[in-house]
Amino acid sequence: MGAPHRAVRALIWALIGAPVLLGLAMTVAAACAPGALAAALAEPGLWASLRVTLITGLGATAVSLALTLPLGLWLVRQPRAGRALAPMLAVPHAALGLGLAFLFAPSGLVARGLAGPMGWAQPPQWAWPGDPWGGALLLGLVLKEAPFLLLMMLSAASQLDPARMMAAGQSLGRRPGAAFALGLWPQLYARLRLPVLIVLGYGLSNVDMALILGPSHPPTLAIRALRLYTAPDLRGAGPGAVLALGLVAVCAAAAALGWAVERGAARLGRGLVWRAGEPGRGAGPGRLAGLGAGLALALGALFWASVAMLVLWSLAGAWRFPALWPEGIGLGAWRRGGWLEAAGETLRLGLGVTAAAVLLAIALLEAESRSGRAPRLWLLLVPLLLPQIGFLQGLVSGFLWLGLPPGRAAVLWAEALFVFPYVYLTLAGPWRGLGRAEFDAAASLGAGPWRRLVRLRLPMLARPLAVAAAVGFSVSVAQYLAVLLPGGGRVATLTTEAVALASGADRRVAASYGLAQAVLPALGFVLAFLAPDRRGRR
Repeated sequence: MGAPHRAVRALIWALIGAPVLLGLAMTVAAACAPGALAAALAEPGLWASLRVTLITGLGATAVSLALTLPLGLWLVRQPRAGRALAPMLAVPHAALGLGLAFLFAPSGLVARGLAGPMGWAQPPQWAWPGDPWGGALLLGLVLKEAPFLLLMMLSAASQLDPARMMAAGQSLGRRPGAAFALGLWPQLYARLRLPVLIVLGYGLSNVDMALILGPSHPPTLAIRALRLYTAPDLRGAGPGAVLALGLVAVCAAAAALGWAVERGAARLGRGLVWRAGEPGRGAGPGRLAGLGAGLALALGALFWASVAMLVLWSLAGAWRFPALWPEGIGLGAWRRGGWLEAAGETLRLGLGVTAAAVLLAIALLEAESRSGRAPRLWLLLVPLLLPQIGFLQGLVSGFLWLGLPPGRAAVLWAEALFVFPYVYLTLAGPWRGLGRAEFDAAASLGAGPWRRLVRLRLPMLARPLAVAAAVGFSVSVAQYLAVLLPGGGRVATLTTEAVALASGADRRVAASYGLAQAVLPALGFVLAFLAPDRRGRR
């Protein structure tokens, strides 16, 4: 291993690994305070919080994964339709949660549409979103995570030959659904385990969407831990740390349960799918793909209807129930909302942390190219797999111990823990996919490593670099806890303000923040796809 590779690996440890370990250690230390465990277990409604956490986290993961079978079959047969998934990933969780709440709230568009037939003069008294079983939160998570898993599945399918594998299965007499489930799906799922674990960890521990769509009494475990952490009474830090570590244990147990279910389902499902796929039995040739198309249209319509609610409410004037349309349209919310300051802070943080993450990813991949050794991937993935509440508050204490007070610098470092892994994973595939012929020819002409990097490799990777930067920027924009806790209330971004305004009286201002939060990442992806793609050119 060369000196450059050792130096870059040490830098990764210092910037990514060490802060996570420090945050966990400080959380454990806080949880060991006298009486912390007893106080945490004495929290009223604790087991109800665990129940809603498991329902929403496990349920959203299971439903999202189950949808990938019919949707995946349809997308494999219609690969161009997969392009519609990328814009859905650009919409942050909080923005989608706001739009979904505006759609299904008692005074939302659905209730307004039902008011005439039902004879309602006042909004109905239904507790949705915010239902005690977490149904609205589960729906919001599925709308956001199913497109992510599908896009990861299409990325995995591009490394295989799905058309050939489907044809081989059908040549053996299997129906298309069985050919997909038996031949292609097992190989796809092997490449989907990591994205599924990321979805599982987020579903069990998310905070921003849970604050908007989830129940308040009882809240999820992550919300309960956050309330203890941020309570004026400092004695809540110990019980909050206990609950945060408990959430880490819940995520680990859920991952182990998922592994066991996967093994059992593989044995049981193989025989069932084989028999169902025999000629004359089970679904018709196009029925499963047709189901996938119908589900895709339904989920897509609900997703974009939620985004449309942000647009409509941000422009609405007076809008009394049960009117289906506001009395006027204008820019009043945009003029008085103060969103420009939050947008400026979001841009500064996003551009700064993304630039640092892209440079660090280039350094790591270049060191890998020169040494021929890839880094230990688990180190990069730890921040994505652990619940954020499990180590971020401990990291704040660690920052104070190191002399770094709450503020923008602490937020930048905390955001880098989540931005850098996504940037690296996005860029690694195209980087490693470049052939060596051009670089060997340049070396034979006397071009050194630095010149080959700057004059040859980076220009060839202009589009992947831009896409990786757009991904990193979108991850930064979506961060909530990584801004709220390390910022100490001194850093206000579009996400933190949108979540804070979600429970306020003025939906117009909240919608303007949510829409601005969704537009910024979308602009980043538009600019990324305008970058030239020079791969494969002579």
